Amino acid sequence: MTALSHLAALPTPVLVGLGGTLGALSRYAVDVGLSDGRRSTLAVNVLGSAALGALVASSLPTAAETVFGTGFCGAFTTFSSFAVTVVEDAGDGNRRAAAGYAAGTLLAALLGVALGGALVGLV
Repeated sequence: MTALSHLAALPTPVLVGLGGTLGALSRYAVDVGLSDGRRSTLAVNVLGSAALGALVASSLPTAAETVFGTGFCGAFTTFSSFAVTVVEDAGDGNRRAAAGYAAGTLLAALLGVALGGALVGLV
C-alpha cells in the first residue's frame, strides 16, 4: 500500500487537519523569516497561489488534493490579513497605498496561479 492510498483511507477532516497543520507552521516560518507583516502576507499569498495552481494542473488523487489544496494552501495563505491591511490603509486615509497593495497582491497571486500551473505543464 502506498502513502497516498493510506491517505485516502483517512476521513476528510483528518486530511484537512494534517495539511492545515503543515500550512500553518509554514506560514509562521515565513512570518518569522520576513518579520514584516505586509511582506510576509504578500509572500504567502503568492506562494500559496502558485502551489494551488500547480496542484490544480496536476493529476493527484483526491486525498492529496484535500491535504495540499484545502488543508495546506488554506492554512498557508491569508487573504483575510491582506483584506484587513487594505481596509486599515484606506481608513487611515492612505487610499492610494490601499489600492496599490490590493491590485498588486491580487495581480501577483493570479500570476502565481498561472506560473504554478505552467510549471506542472513543463514536467
